[in-house]
Amino acid sequence: MKVRKVICLILTVLIATSAAPPRSEAASAVEINWAAQEILQITGVRELSNKAAGILLFPSVLKAGFGVGGEYGEGLLLIHGRPAGYYDLISASFGFQIGVQERSVVIMFMTNEALADFKRRPAWTVGIDGSVTIINVDIGGSSYTDRITSPVIGFILDPKGLMYNLTLEGSKISRISR
Repeated sequence: MKVRKVICLILTVLIATSAAPPRSEAASAVEINWAAQEILQITGVRELSNKAAGILLFPSVLKAGFGVGGEYGEGLLLIHGRPAGYYDLISASFGFQIGVQERSVVIMFMTNEALADFKRRPAWTVGIDGSVTIINVDIGGSSYTDRITSPVIGFILDPKGLMYNLTLEGSKISRISR
């Protein structure tokens, strides 16, 4: 019975590694800046960004899994529309999952206090160091922004620009050099 479990484990690892997407090169600062500016042109994002003290944009976060999964992306912190540093987003997950997905993640610090708390930490874990309220913004830009009271909000965009409700819980965000 133990031999059977070991063989199943080895086969699972082999399948997972063969099904994994090819490793992509890290984006350059210019590529991240350009992609971030594209995201800021989306109707719902533009409206909310005018009210934010700082905006953390991850234009491309790749999520892959086969039983065990993970995600990684690199992004840019904007303060008053100007680049204020580059960051990566990393998370791991366990459970039933298979496939590869790419998405964009936007986190907005709606108060100066929330932004200062984020910036003073070398790494910031969603749900531990601070919570992010995930909001829905439809493609027409309606998000009921007058009702948002959370100090940190976030939303996720698929490659078509549609926004949907997912979680960032457990994601670790760290400053990187570019």
